[in-house]
Amino acid sequence: MNPKAFWSPSEEEVKSSSMSKYLEYVNQRYSRNFNNYNDLYAWSIENIEDFWKSVWDYSSVIYSERFHSIYSESKKTKFPIPRPGWFAGAKLNFAENLLKYHTITPYATAIIHWAENQKPLHISYSELHSQVAKCAFGLKSLGVKKGDRVAAFISNVPEAVIGMLAATSLGAIWTSCSPDFGLGGVLDRFGQSKAKVLIAVNGYSYGGKLFERLGLINEVANAIEDIEHVVLLSKIQSNENISNAKFMTWEKLLDNSACEINFVQVPFDHPVYIMYSSGTTGIPKCIVHGGGGTLLQHWKELYLHTNLRAGDRISYFTTCGWMMWNWLVSSLNVGAAIFLFDGSPGYPNLNRLWNAVDEERLNVFGTSPKYLSVCVNSGIKPILTHSLSSLRTILSTGSPLSSENFEYVYRDVKKNIMLSSIAGGTDIISCFALGNPMMSIYGEELQCLGLGMKVESWSEEGRALIDERGELVCLAPFPSMPIAFWEDDDNQKYFEAYFDYFPGGVWRHGDFVTITKRGGMIVLGRSDATLNPGGIRIGTAEIYRITESMDEIKDSIVVGFPRNNDVEIILFVVARDHLVLDNELELKIKNNIKLGASPRHVPSVIKQVTEIPVTISGKKVELAVLKTLNNQEVTNKSALANPDSLLEFKDIL
Repeated sequence: MNPKAFWSPSEEEVKSSSMSKYLEYVNQRYSRNFNNYNDLYAWSIENIEDFWKSVWDYSSVIYSERFHSIYSESKKTKFPIPRPGWFAGAKLNFAENLLKYHTITPYATAIIHWAENQKPLHISYSELHSQVAKCAFGLKSLGVKKGDRVAAFISNVPEAVIGMLAATSLGAIWTSCSPDFGLGGVLDRFGQSKAKVLIAVNGYSYGGKLFERLGLINEVANAIEDIEHVVLLSKIQSNENISNAKFMTWEKLLDNSACEINFVQVPFDHPVYIMYSSGTTGIPKCIVHGGGGTLLQHWKELYLHTNLRAGDRISYFTTCGWMMWNWLVSSLNVGAAIFLFDGSPGYPNLNRLWNAVDEERLNVFGTSPKYLSVCVNSGIKPILTHSLSSLRTILSTGSPLSSENFEYVYRDVKKNIMLSSIAGGTDIISCFALGNPMMSIYGEELQCLGLGMKVESWSEEGRALIDERGELVCLAPFPSMPIAFWEDDDNQKYFEAYFDYFPGGVWRHGDFVTITKRGGMIVLGRSDATLNPGGIRIGTAEIYRITESMDEIKDSIVVGFPRNNDVEIILFVVARDHLVLDNELELKIKNNIKLGASPRHVPSVIKQVTEIPVTISGKKVELAVLKTLNNQEVTNKSALANPDSLLEFKDIL
């Protein structure tokens, strides 16, 4: 039985898409005769060097020195990783490429900012360039130079973008996390990356409540000796008053007459970002990404796969501690305006973001399955209350997008729209599978594998699978692979993170997926949280899809609990509207799972809890729950948004 196609592009939409125009370019430049995406994709993974060279040329990279080879041999270390050096000989600057529209369309909007209880702010490319120039001069005056780290403890505000562009214009490395992190979480991150300068907000507003952070910032500044200066952004009225010789204001940093930027030219693989793993099972790993690889990969995904164009407006609900912020900001390289939202998407009500789509004429709206599910359960139907005439694309990531989410969007949001579920991660600062303006959309399915990403689904024995569930692997290098892990000279951490599962230098990502005959992908959840009752592997997302579509269930989390030499599926649910998990509701849940998935998916035990533990970026933490059930210590609770929620699981079985 063929799955339902929710949406298909018209002939004109296909023909006018950026992907179609790029396909024509490849046909002409490389004497090919491709007429569909699958042909183009096959060429891109079979001709890796030609493909990435074509992306460099087609995207019009700004550089001071051109490369002399596409990639060189991998660095020889004790723990080998198959990451070559990319575009050897090239010299460029990441920020210069993101600011290039300063000279093309200087008065076009670059940043739109909405925050709780504040008026919207619009910043043009010219204004952005001017503020980056002043910020770069200020940072240089503080001694920031190539290779130094500039950290930001910051909410989703324009100053985050300005600070990042200023730091990277100097060849410095940017690293950030959101201000809802606790002291331990901040020290675990910035304590490793050893920043010279810390940019920090004195507080933030979420859900109408103010949260002061000045005291915590003072503790961070005193605890990390490498921090020489703290630049304070005043975002709330604060009652705290701390005297610290390291502190200065943002206004003071920018109090200069600089109007030009001296973009420091660096090699293609020079570090641009330090990102952090979630840290739910230990101290976060510091993942270092190169400027050139990030630049090309993001351009490919935004311009080709998302069909984002100059003059468009794109949003993604994110924090500065999630890679989607980095991805969103790269939209400047396409000439689009980025919409930054700082606050709760449900404050003062769930229509706030849908209102933004209409008021700011957004073309691409980035969200999560969680937000869409909350809208479903709250009866939000934008198709009845909003125009959404500007909106072409909805993006979703963070967890698998269920069929019910697809149904909701096409029934209650907008019928003619490209709903692209995308999947990748912090590890690659990009996507393995994502949208495509040339292809149809099927329920639960990511439209296609990304160009140049040689992705397969493998069995435990290393056999490629089609229409069967397996491990997501990548068989060829790509430029946005991490250039290194911070202070991991022999590559041991890097190797253990991705390459010690399958032999032969195969990247194992840690996702459990199905690749379909059409070439799409269905993400079933993290493979390290995969359930394995009776030796049958089950993705957690298969159960969440069912439980969280039920009117009675607000949220859920499922784990595989070892018992009697097997694994039992244990499901925890948060009931809606003060409902109690009685025998009738428990039977209904089990029947729904049995009918919607299979008898093997049915949990042995269902327990009611009041809250599901999640990371600060909103991801369920099955492993933390499982550790708690097994009376094992959860070593890094600072990575959780609600660590106290684990207490309820301690003696629940």
